[in-house]
Parts: sequence; structure tokens; C-alpha cells
Amino acid sequence: MAELLDLTITQLHEGFKKKQFTSVEVTKDYLDRIKKEDKKIDAYLSVTEDLAMAQAEKADKIIFRHGSGDFPVLCGVPCSIKDAILVEGEKCTAGSKILENYVAPYDATVIKKLKKDGAVILGKTNLDEFAMGVSTENSAFKVTKNPHDLKRVAGGSSGGSAASVAAEEACYSLGSDTGGSIRLPASFCGVVGLNPTYGAVSRSGLISMASSLDQIGPIAKTVEDIKIIFEAILGRDPMDATSADYKFKESNTKITGLKIGVPKEYFSKGIDPEVEKIIKKEIKKAEDNGAKIIPISLPTTEYAIACYYIIVPSEVSANLARFDGIKYGLSEESGGLLDVYLKSRGGGFGPEPKRRILIGTYALSSGYYDAYYKKAQEVRELIKQDFVKAFEKVDLIFSPVSPIPSFKIGEKKDDPLSMYLMDVYTCPVKLAGLPAISLPAGKAGSLPVGLQIIGNYFEENKILAIAELIEKLI
Repeated sequence: MAELLDLTITQLHEGFKKKQFTSVEVTKDYLDRIKKEDKKIDAYLSVTEDLAMAQAEKADKIIFRHGSGDFPVLCGVPCSIKDAILVEGEKCTAGSKILENYVAPYDATVIKKLKKDGAVILGKTNLDEFAMGVSTENSAFKVTKNPHDLKRVAGGSSGGSAASVAAEEACYSLGSDTGGSIRLPASFCGVVGLNPTYGAVSRSGLISMASSLDQIGPIAKTVEDIKIIFEAILGRDPMDATSADYKFKESNTKITGLKIGVPKEYFSKGIDPEVEKIIKKEIKKAEDNGAKIIPISLPTTEYAIACYYIIVPSEVSANLARFDGIKYGLSEESGGLLDVYLKSRGGGFGPEPKRRILIGTYALSSGYYDAYYKKAQEVRELIKQDFVKAFEKVDLIFSPVSPIPSFKIGEKKDDPLSMYLMDVYTCPVKLAGLPAISLPAGKAGSLPVGLQIIGNYFEENKILAIAELIEKLI
């Protein structure tokens, strides 16, 4: 039933409570949809049909036992999971040949939390290799297409997650955001994506790319759904020393009287005129509904990309050192130990991980550490201070997610620098460790455009409250 696939988490929960349908029925519909449509979209790397059906049957028993609704909202609701997040007993490739046959030995903390709530996991979604990219073209296995235009990219690195929700192949998904990897594909695919404050959600069981930036977050159809998932996965985890003891509290923030900062640097040369028009229209709507629009400056924005692409490759070179052909993943037999390392890493990693490993190793090397990595960390602190000063004057910051709508597959493939510039509005937020959401704001022709709402540390409640109000105005 196509109509079941249209339903949000809340609507499915209500339907389960009223015994209008079962989780098994909903799950079968989603699995049928994946079988029929995913050949065109390529959102999934693996479909966990047996796991999903077993989880759906278990969820139906819980729902039946609790009668009129005393069961978790996510119980029985089918979802997809980015293939960098471990699901016990299932493959976890991180989009790389080096982990092509790696089977997760345990659940990531977020998966434990979802399973505890009775989630149904439909499968693992495609991503740029080790989450390195903005288009999901860097996957070692396939290119995910944008459901709004199959000739265009779904965004990255969580492209499969966003596409699975947009194509109604999952009710919601978990992705990860290091420089914009939830918000960018959410914007390109016309769905909602939340990058939480760094430390709000445990990273235990997420295959690391850049540990000081990686953060798991939800992608869904509506802001209300995002809030439900976020509440389910957040909080302190003894398995992640960077996680915070964070409790979500509802916010009664209203648009009337809200001080919205608009950074001049985010509306400068390079932004697509149609994107600028759509975002400014949403800012004007907020103003017409009582918000106060305050022009602000984030002067270190121009250095954010350069800073990001020193820090990230440096952390990548350290994190990916563990993939050496010995402990796990691809292992190429050879005459000596060094040859095993060289052949396994040479054959297992794609061009982008190799590029970043080389850059990062160079930036961390003796004689260059101070000039590159140390300097980048100092610039990172200046970027953070820009936001600290801004939030002394404003409640939230509104901006585009991307300077352009989704681009054609192959259009930027041979131009890494052009790809890196796609993060210009999203990576400063990550360098500062702040939360931000991508909210569908309109379309440039047939292509979705996302509004980015940036909040202060651990103020997801304020972001979500306003995003929900803005959602109703769009």
C-alpha cells in the first residue's frame, strides 16, 4: 500500500495504536518498494530482509501486548542505517573495498538504543568511501541517484540515507555528519536532516573518519520525526568519552521576537541566484511573522575550507592507519609484512581516502606540524569565537545549506577542489561543534533547496521548535 509509505513516524505510531495495520505489513511494503525502485536509486548497499521481518514480528508482539499505546514511538517503524554505523551480524563496508566483507561484531550505541525501542532495520545505505565526499560518487560500489532527478547526485556522504527517505524506501534514516554529510544530502533530496551538537550523540560503533568532527544524526520526512529520533539516540555513553550527559527539553521558542542572524559571508560571490532567492524568501517569511532579522558577520568563514581540509585529512591519516591488512578487512597476501601493508592499502582504498591520507600524513609530519595542523587548530578556535560572538546578539542563524542545488553525476568528479567548496556553509558549523538542521525551503526548478538553521551549543530544542514553525510556513 503506497499510502503506508507516505506516513510519518507519528502517523505510523497512531496507526499501530489503533490496530489499523501492523509493523509486518508496513515493513513488507517498504521491502517491496526497495525491490521495485532501488535499482534506479541505488540508495542501499545491503537489504537486511530477514532481520527486518524478525524485528517487525517482535514489534507487533510488543504493540499487541501494550494495547492502546504504552510503547515507544519508534517501535515497529522501518528505518535505514548509513553503512558506517555497526549493526551486529550485518556487513559494514563504510563504502570501501577494504571493508567489503567486514561483518560488524557488535551494535553501535545508537543501534542498541533503536533496537531497545523496537526499531525495524531495512538495510544499510550507500555513502562516500569512509564518509569522504559530498556526492556519494566516491563509494567503491555504486553511485546513489537523486530521487528528484536520476541524472543528479543525492549529496554526500550520507547520500544513500537521504535518498532512501526521499524515495520512500525508509521512513527515516541514521547518517553521520563530519563537514555537512547529513545536511547536504538532506538539502539535495528535499528531506530534513539534523547535525547534533558534537557530543550530543554517542559515536561508539561509528567507523571513524575525523574523530573531532564526526557526529551521528537523523534524516526524516518532518521536523517532528527528527525530534523523536534525536530524543531516542542522544545522551551520555560510557563507550564514548566525548559524549555529553544531555537531556532534551521541549522549547516554547516562538518566531515572534526571535532574533535571527544572517551572515553576510554566506550570501556572497558563488551562490546560485535561485538558491539565494529561496533562502531570502524564507528569511522574509520569518520576519513577516515577527522575527527580528539581524545582519551578522562571520569573518573567518573564508578560512574554514582550508582549515577543515587540513584537520580532516590529518585525523583521517591517523584513523585509517588501522586498516593495514592484518587485523580486519581486506588482506593481500605477499612476501613480506611491508608488502602486505602496501598491497592491502593500495588495493583497498579508493582515490579520495588515498588523497586525504597523503595530505594528512604530510600535515602531521615533522617540520610541517606547526605550519599546518597546529595553525589549522588555531584558526578553528577563531571560527568558533566568531559563532560565540554572533550568539551574544542572536538566537539562531539562518543560511543556505549549499551554494547550489544538486549537480549532475560526473560533473565535478575530476575536480576535488570544487567538491570541497560544497562544504563552505556547513563545515564552519562542524569546526565550531554546533548543531544545525537542513529544512526543505523550496525548489530551484525541480531541485530541492535546504534552509540551514544553526543554533548554539545543545540548543537543538530551539532549532527544532523554530524549524517546526518554519515548516508550516513553507
